Amino acid sequence: DVLDPERLIQCPLVKHHQIRARRFPYHLVKCKESNPEIAKKLATCPFNARHLVPRADLSDHIVKCSDKAFMEQDGVSRCCEPPQEQLNSGSTWQAPPCDEDWETELLEGSESTFVW
Repeated sequence: DVLDPERLIQCPLVKHHQIRARRFPYHLVKCKESNPEIAKKLATCPFNARHLVPRADLSDHIVKCSDKAFMEQDGVSRCCEPPQEQLNSGSTWQAPPCDEDWETELLEGSESTFVW
């Protein structure tokens, strides 16, 4: 089950490391620090920071990445559908009163020039 936090995942840096899914992000940070030479050869997927692939294979991974669909679908739903709470009730927000009158201030024209 991909959602099981106890499942074991192989580390992309050191192949004999098997890490529980819930600890995987923390392991990646520590393992990158411990293995800087290996980490330099890998690139991070823009759709999922847990995906580390050889730099030469990054463009191929981006095309095939399973998380790409989730990101695209999430972006479409966010931009095209208003949040449910806005659908149920109209906006009650009102701008606070403003005492400033820039036109009057400009006409009164202070002679002093602002200096930074």
